Amino acid sequence: MSGKVSEKFRIGLVQMSCSPDPRENLEKAIAKLREAAARGSQIVCLQELFRSQYFCREESAELFDLAEPIPGPSSEAVGRIARELGIVVVASLFERRAAGLHHNTAAILNADGSLAGIYRKMHIPEDPLYFEKYYFTPGDLGYKNFDTPFGRIGVLICWDQWYPEAARLTAMQGADVLFYPTAIGWHPSEKAENGAAQLDAWRTAQRAHAIANGVYVAAVNRVGFEGPAGAGLEFWGHSFVSDPFGVVLAEASADQEEILVVECDRRRAEDTRRNWPFFRDRRIDSFSGLTQRWSS
Repeated sequence: MSGKVSEKFRIGLVQMSCSPDPRENLEKAIAKLREAAARGSQIVCLQELFRSQYFCREESAELFDLAEPIPGPSSEAVGRIARELGIVVVASLFERRAAGLHHNTAAILNADGSLAGIYRKMHIPEDPLYFEKYYFTPGDLGYKNFDTPFGRIGVLICWDQWYPEAARLTAMQGADVLFYPTAIGWHPSEKAENGAAQLDAWRTAQRAHAIANGVYVAAVNRVGFEGPAGAGLEFWGHSFVSDPFGVVLAEASADQEEILVVECDRRRAEDTRRNWPFFRDRRIDSFSGLTQRWSS
């Protein structure tokens, strides 16, 4: 980053429902970016795959038509609004890299509308109603940070949020905040018995990343029920921002469209890391086993 950067900056999280119409979703997202900027947001993150409903509930070759290149129509539309509003936007898109080669990708649009870079989702799940391996090739760009006029950010995507190694490697590059665009919810048959525990595990895992790395963490989920009754997904919302010691500063509801705006302060990270110096005490000489699939 060039020039003097303020110790404080404001992030915005856009939690919304999606219709089957990609144009309608893009227009809604742009309207909510305007609202987030009007409320003081400087870096705004949209949810995972915001242009469409979560299509990975089924395996259908026709759904590859939803993909587009980056740069492409959606990234350019978001870039225009970023430039107009003077904000940074994290936009999660279905990237068509080449025929038969697709990624789940976050595009980072800088405050001048330019493409600061992309992050390709590294961990690809394969579970009932989450058939992502059919659509997405695992990311090949590694873990990345992006400099913006307001702060240095790291971006990971959904399933990445369960991996402490991903959070650590991203935070180690100097990120002020880790953003996690997300699409996660309940299977209707599981909600009554396991729903509360699943949501708590999701929230706890990411708060732990904040604590272990002394960094702000922002998770941005969608809301609404998508799919046929009894066989779809109820996205659980609960977008939230955690401070560098795991304190939840703001959290959205389970079922409403909301915009969270949260002030982040680099001095909070500095103070946390001085008092809980996990980076100082890491035994990096003992971690070689992490590059193995299993050790026994």
